[in-house]
Order: sequence, then C-alpha cells, then structure tokens
Amino acid sequence: MSHFSSVLQLTDLDDFITPSQECIKPVKVEKSTTVKGAKIRIGAGKTVEEIGQDGQKRELQKAQITLSDCLACSGCITSAEHILITEQSQDELYSILREKGDRIVILTICPQSRLSLAKKYKLGNEECAKKLTTYFHSLGVDYVFDSSVGSAFSLDESKKEFVDRFRRREEGGGVTPVLSSACPGWICYAEKTHGSYILPYISKVKSPQQIMGNLIKDYFASKLNVSRSRIYHATVMPCFDKKLEASREDFRVTLEDSEDRDVNCVITSMEVAQMIEKDIGADLAVVDSASCLDEPFNLVNENQELVTHKGSSSGGFLEHVFLHAAKELFGIEHPETLPYKVMRNFDFQEVTLENTSNTAGPPLLRFCLAYGFRNIQNLVQKIKRKKCPYDYIEIMACPGGCVNGGAQIRGDSADGTKALAKQLEDDYRALPKRQHVDLISGHPLLAEIRSWIDGKEAKMLHTNYHEIKRDSNALNIKW
Repeated sequence: MSHFSSVLQLTDLDDFITPSQECIKPVKVEKSTTVKGAKIRIGAGKTVEEIGQDGQKRELQKAQITLSDCLACSGCITSAEHILITEQSQDELYSILREKGDRIVILTICPQSRLSLAKKYKLGNEECAKKLTTYFHSLGVDYVFDSSVGSAFSLDESKKEFVDRFRRREEGGGVTPVLSSACPGWICYAEKTHGSYILPYISKVKSPQQIMGNLIKDYFASKLNVSRSRIYHATVMPCFDKKLEASREDFRVTLEDSEDRDVNCVITSMEVAQMIEKDIGADLAVVDSASCLDEPFNLVNENQELVTHKGSSSGGFLEHVFLHAAKELFGIEHPETLPYKVMRNFDFQEVTLENTSNTAGPPLLRFCLAYGFRNIQNLVQKIKRKKCPYDYIEIMACPGGCVNGGAQIRGDSADGTKALAKQLEDDYRALPKRQHVDLISGHPLLAEIRSWIDGKEAKMLHTNYHEIKRDSNALNIKW
C-alpha cells in the first residue's frame, strides 16, 4: 500500500476510490548492440543478465524512474513504492553525511514531525527539539532549524494575496475562492485531475518548506558567505508527498555546471524514528539534550521555548488570513478565538464574519477548512458549478490535517492512530504561540529577512502550477 496521501492515489474524480493503474511513464532506453539469439535471465541480487549464444554474460542497465518523472506523468503515482527513488530517502542523507567534504548540511524540522517524535519517545516538545539537535549533530549535520520562519513568511504573503484578490474580485477581476497551496498532495491532484480550470483559484504562495529552502540557500548562504551549491538542505516532514514537492522543476535552480534544489532531500517522521533505532538502538530519551538550539532560524519566546503560529495544526492559514482580511477589508478587529462551525464532519468546518449592519444579508467573509478527499471533491464540484459560497478554503489531503500525515508515527491500530492524531492536535494547540499581529515586523530576524526579500518576492515567495494532460496511451484506458 502506498505511503502517499489518498488524494494522490486517484486517477479520476469518481464517487469511489478505484485501484490505481500501474506506472505508465515511458522510460528512455539507450540503444545498444544486442546479440542475436540472446537470452535474458534474472541473476543474483535481482540483476538482469543477457546471455549470448557463446555463453558470454552482460548485465543490463536497470531502468530508473525518478520523482520528477512521477510529477510529469499523467497517470497515478501510487506505484512510487515500486519504482527506484534515488534522491529522497534517509539512505541519501546518510550518503551525503559520509561524503560531506566541505558541504554545509542543514536540517529543518517542522513542528508536526517533532510532536510526533516527542509523543513516541514520551518527551516534551522542548526536550525533543534539543535531543534531536544533539542526535543530528552527532551524524554530522551542521545546523538544525525549526520551519516556523518559513511558515511566518508563507502566512504573511497569503494574507496579502487574499486581500488583493478579494479587492480585485469586487472590481470584477479577482478570482475567488482562494484555495490554499501548502499541501503538495492536493496540488498534485489538482494539476493532474482538474488542470487549467481549478489552477487559477489556487494560492501562488509557496509552502513553508519551500520558502525555508529559499531562505537557507539564498539568505543564509549570503550570511555564511558561501555559494548555495555548498549547502545541502534536508527537511523532516509529516507527509511523504513533501518529497514530491521538493522534486518539482519549479524549485530547481540552474547553476553554471549543475542544477540545485531548494530542498535537496525530505525525510519523514517515520524515517527519523527508523534512523534513531538504527544508530542508537534505543529511543531518543537516552540522547543528551543540546544546551541550546541552533541560531538563527529557531523562533523562541522570552523563556527560550520554540514558538509556532496560531490556528490549525496544518499551518493556521485560515485563521491568519481571516483575521487580517476582517481588519484590512472591513476595519473589524475580530476576537482571537474564531467560532468554528462543524459542517458535515469534523474535517469540514466553517468560519464567517457576519454583517452586523445587515444581519439578514450574507456574511462579509465566509471561510472553511476542508481536509480529506471527500470534502475536497465536494468543494471542487461546487466551484465548477459556480455554487461555492466560500471566499477562502484551507485544503489538506490528509483527514485530520498535517498532524495525521501519512508519514507520522502510527498507533498500534486504526483506532490507536486516530486517538494519537487527536493527542497531537491537542499538543499542537498547547505549544507557545506567536500573535497574529506584527507577524514579521514584530521580530528582528524576520524584519531583517523581509527587507532582504523586498523586490524578490516573485522568486522567494511565489510559484506557479501546471496542468498535466492525460497521455493518450492505450495502457491509460480504464476497462
């Protein structure tokens, strides 16, 4: 069974999830001289050998399909477990650390993954962060950072983008609802299944992972006075789909003699647990805690505790955009705690800004969060029928959002996993939070980075999406 999100396992927008087709990506095969009458045999170690009539053996080259091939394919990517993935694994990270040379290796850990590991090893969030720092330093990682700096800029840019689109809509030009873009499972599904129709609705703001990649490879490289090619940047994420996001062509930079990605490698919460088991032979609790967290990309409060952003455990996009829009568009200071209304299920919730001067009229703003394929499907159909009542939608492919990502530590059973996700949601809400206001200007480091970004927003903070047309291939037909 695939580890990728269920949304990525769909080939068509059906009322049920059908079995996925096999990978149909054509593989480039270099022409070579073949021997007449030769036989093919599976050799030791699953190598493929060609045996000529004279008995001479020749090992045949193994076809490789990369994650980039998956993203360019119009078929389903659930066969990703059955193909050779060479650049997005813990083995690749181990390899880089063994042959490090003069590279600077940086690891960014998101709060959801850290909480999942903390729960597994019965640690507090701060203790887990410091022990992970010690552990990864012992492997040769130079800096261990939290992803909240990338999240701050993704949230801040999302607020501005929504207000701009809403105003242009009122003037007859903007497209709403704005659909959040931080979930790569949702983005890949939209590109493959709905293409040019739905893409204009999707936010152009990069995800926190990719903004963090830009900041590490450009801003931090300049601070270290090194070229971006010397930095190897890996992330720890709760979702296998983040590997696909990091592999997108949009997030590659062409250098003089090579290409470089903003995020070179993504490993997951599960993979980190496997690494700890392999390297320590016990749990993380036996590792010493670092005396302090690495600087500068770790946002802490006056008590030196890591802080994250208010709102949902999937990034808080709805909440930040809603509060900013209420104030910016209508001059309304809304209470910090939003009145979420559960709709058809807990993964579909609504927030409205009521028009107090006309209570019988429609709300001034109507936002919702939609997690999981069923809710996404219903909303996409409403958008296509021009019957979607929402101005902004926070979308996540996984039911329960990012704390329940497919690569998080699982429970002993389905019920255990569900209960664990609920505990992680509670743990996330208990973390120290930053205020919505002055998200960037209220922090010296973020304000400095903001000044550095000025004039480079298109490169640093924005991206584009691409319709992927279905191949007219006989193997693509559903019988």
